[in-house]
Amino acid sequence: MTFTAVPASAGVHALGEGPVWDAARQRLLWVDIVAGTVYEGRLYGDAITVTGSHAFDGTVGAVAVAADGTLLVAGQSTLIRVGTDGSRKELARVLPEGVRSRLNDGAVDPAGRFLIGSLAQDDRHGQEVLARLDGTSLTYLDTDLVLSNGLAWVDGRLYSVDTVPGTIWVRDYDAETGETGPRREAFTITDGSPDGMCADAEGNLWIANWGLGRVECRSTAGKLLGVVETGAPHTSCPAFAGPDLDVLVITTATTGLSEPGPDDGRLFTARVGVRGLPAPYWNPF
Repeated sequence: MTFTAVPASAGVHALGEGPVWDAARQRLLWVDIVAGTVYEGRLYGDAITVTGSHAFDGTVGAVAVAADGTLLVAGQSTLIRVGTDGSRKELARVLPEGVRSRLNDGAVDPAGRFLIGSLAQDDRHGQEVLARLDGTSLTYLDTDLVLSNGLAWVDGRLYSVDTVPGTIWVRDYDAETGETGPRREAFTITDGSPDGMCADAEGNLWIANWGLGRVECRSTAGKLLGVVETGAPHTSCPAFAGPDLDVLVITTATTGLSEPGPDDGRLFTARVGVRGLPAPYWNPF
């Protein structure tokens, strides 16, 4: 099945990424990585209105939210807690000082731990990480990635994207204990570049395809089940939002485009006939 997404935001982002639906406050969170900004917004039907923002020095790779509204922000190389009063505290350094990498896509696991990946900003290859914050303890699940990207949990397994080789990895994942099984290849996407990812309530993956301007719905074995066209070549990340989790929100970017079109960098929305899974809240303890 093919769906067409519609532009939903007035603002244009250099590198929009990481939409998260905060059900308790009926708000959407997302980031502009290059601008170093976390945005808050409201969803009105299929339109999104910005209601607030948080600016940081350097890049911002991802944002997560706790049950009380506290934010966890992935800065250039550290994880930062942003209280509901606006206070900020560095919780953990993920990347060593002096390394030319930055934090990229992140997500909260079913038990409230936060996972975050990285990408190189030089010509190093295969040295990027996927790390997990559990309270104040940091664990590295992978240290050999090229460009760590989208994350999703389906049926007790963690699916993760390594964009440059186009690989979607899978491993068993015990949310209660945090134990993980060996990483193995679930499937590879060779047409375009897989980017951000989420899962729906039926157990399928929705993967943004950077370069092809679309989000692809695939089974966990890689079978292509549907496509959402955005018309914005640099489509970066999807997430289900709204009171019924039936609106697919999609971020896009102008970064890397020599002549961006009028809708490049905007947020898009689409109704795709399925619902998403509730986004787990980050557990800071």
